[in-house]
Formats: sequence, structure tokens, C-alpha cells
Amino acid sequence: MTEPTGARGALISLGCWLNDLAQSVPDGLLKLLLRLGIASVFFKSGLVKLASWQSTVMLFEMEYRVPVLGPETAAVIAAIFELGMPPLLALGLFTRLAALPLLGMTAVIEIFVYPLNWSEHLIWASILLLLVCRGPGGLSLDHFLRPRLLRRIGR
Repeated sequence: MTEPTGARGALISLGCWLNDLAQSVPDGLLKLLLRLGIASVFFKSGLVKLASWQSTVMLFEMEYRVPVLGPETAAVIAAIFELGMPPLLALGLFTRLAALPLLGMTAVIEIFVYPLNWSEHLIWASILLLLVCRGPGGLSLDHFLRPRLLRRIGR
């Protein structure tokens, strides 16, 4: 079988080169970008909550209406998660554990607050699930600290 030549061959070569280039991007870099992106979404939301606490509580009372929890309690929990977990994600420290509360928040937001924003919430959940299931990647504190932790516990 002969190799394609001319424009068709050039197009196939370009496609192969682009595929090889994409495959060469390190997994750790991609996961770092995902961690930073999702962390910024939640952290910005936490900062907005802090900027006007009375407005935040009012939103939880009038619009968000999270079941089971009172507005003040729900606002405090949301602010703690949104301000506490993103720095951990950005650093890649306790990544799997830090992603879980944000994944839970995403589910609550989708089910009870803004069900019509499912496409945005699906993106958030996909990123968080990837981090929970596959870890933070090589460019993370978890990656550097794990061998020390395993040696310490004798594994």
C-alpha cells in the first residue's frame, strides 16, 4: 500500500502531527488547569458571599431555599466550602477530599436551586469527579507528599 501524496498526504501528516502534539501534553498540566479553573469558580462565589453577608443570607432565605438547613446555616456552610476547598484544589493538597464537598454543593445547586443550569453544573461535576477518581496529577502537593506519607505509614 502506498502513502498518500499531495494535499491529501499533507493533510494526513498534519493531522498525525497535531495528534502527537496533543498526546504529548502532560496529564499533570491538564489536571492543574482543571483544578485552577474549578477552584476559581467556587472561590469567586465565596468572595461574593462575604462581600455582603446580609444579602447572602437573604438569598439563601428567598431564592436558594436549601432543604433541611436554615438560611444562615446553609450560607455559612456554602461560604466555608467555597473559600476553604478551592485553595486546596489549586495547590493539589488533599485534592480528592477537597473536591467532595464541592461536588456535593454542585448536586444541591443542580437539584434544588438552579435545575435549568444543568449544562454548567455538569461541567463542574465532571471536573470534580475526574479529580476525585483520578487524583490531582503530577503537578500537585499530593503527588510530592504521597511517597513520604506512604513511607511514614510503612507501605
